[in-house]
Amino acid sequence: MARPPKPLDPGSSGLALFGAALRNARMAVGETLAGLGVKINYSTSTIGDVERGESRCERDLAERSDEQLNTGGMLALLWDHLVKDSLYRPWFVKWPGIEEKATLIRTFQPLLIHGLLQTEEYARALLYGNENDVAARMLRQSILTRGNPAPPFLVVVIDEGVLWRQVGEPKVMHSQLMHLVTSVSDRLSVQVVPSGVVHPGNVGAFVMATLEDRSEVVYREAAPNGIISSSKDDLVKLNESFEVIRGKALPVDMSLDLIRRTAEEKWT
Repeated sequence: MARPPKPLDPGSSGLALFGAALRNARMAVGETLAGLGVKINYSTSTIGDVERGESRCERDLAERSDEQLNTGGMLALLWDHLVKDSLYRPWFVKWPGIEEKATLIRTFQPLLIHGLLQTEEYARALLYGNENDVAARMLRQSILTRGNPAPPFLVVVIDEGVLWRQVGEPKVMHSQLMHLVTSVSDRLSVQVVPSGVVHPGNVGAFVMATLEDRSEVVYREAAPNGIISSSKDDLVKLNESFEVIRGKALPVDMSLDLIRRTAEEKWT
């Protein structure tokens, strides 16, 4: 027997109210999570997270749901008022759990060092000295040194401008760049896209996590809030973008040479 859906608290946040409206509309026409997912091209888990108010979604999900559930544009309208400008960032809660389950993490970062490779001093400068946030970020990095299960493979591609963009004092930058160099291993690679190389990185920073069952989840930077998605459209586009960007990057050994030179010439 199927378990009853988790009770919702529509009054707890705008996201929760939007999620409750989506669930009510879905159940009013007798549609299942899986059935709706197939029709609007989103995973069951993504729709479930949205319904529980645990994740933001793009307007596209609301629009497709309106069409399939015959809601006359109600969900898109609610998205405009409840989700679009929401300051609630549930990915900070959900994403570390996804990282822990991932067997492969791939990311393109055009502006900053990825969180899993930040030094404590670099993170502290980025987070304005908030020690709780710094501690949480450092804790996330424990997945890279765990014994069982094995650490995920981590593939990091950064724009060369990241090496030149100052965060904290020069010594913080020097330490951070050398940390990139010493972190590389058989399970962790860092590649740099040289300045001036044309590539589809204008999509902004994104991270793709591949789970043990080979399913994928993506976190994509978006103003004002990041978005977690397992939309097939998102995954196809970002997988293609990542491969093109990585193809433009220097090989690992040349990337490490560039990082070392920048650390010594710019930050000492």
